Amino acid sequence: MSQAKPSVLILVANGVDEAQLTEVQRGLTKAGMTFCTVAPEQGLVNSWHGNGWGHYFPVDRMIGEALGSDFDVLALPGGERSVAKLKQNLHTRRLVNHFLDADKPVAAIGAGVGLLALGTRIIGRLVAAPDSLADELTAAQAQIAPAGPAEDGNLLTAEDADLADWIEALLAHLAADAEVAQAA
Repeated sequence: MSQAKPSVLILVANGVDEAQLTEVQRGLTKAGMTFCTVAPEQGLVNSWHGNGWGHYFPVDRMIGEALGSDFDVLALPGGERSVAKLKQNLHTRRLVNHFLDADKPVAAIGAGVGLLALGTRIIGRLVAAPDSLADELTAAQAQIAPAGPAEDGNLLTAEDADLADWIEALLAHLAADAEVAQAA
């Protein structure tokens, strides 16, 4: 009996980093995984690319309607504008904490790593993040990794510059989880 591939909730808002969102979607699609883009905005989110607004991406579900129990993995791409908006939404904390409490895989990159500091579930966890988040994550009692993508159990984090390595590590982690599930 084959195990279904994991479903991924990609949490974004207007201002999401276009390259990070595109690479997450591309990697998941190539791996044959299903994903659902969830946002506070209805219909479309506008990405941020370089120094200005980028492309629009479809939103599959509004954040208030999304349940963590419907998904196997949480992906948190960055983008300072996106993360600032998500931090103001109470549903963000609910979703992030659900995945961490349930010990489900959580993958965050760049500014998206800052969303992990919304609750107490990051205490003692190893995270890689941009220098701009060091104080916030240290205040949340996370341990800052020296460099590169950091993996701490089901938590995978990376700085902006580590995008390709982060995607590769995410897909490898999900493939390993799928193999374990099939063997069980």
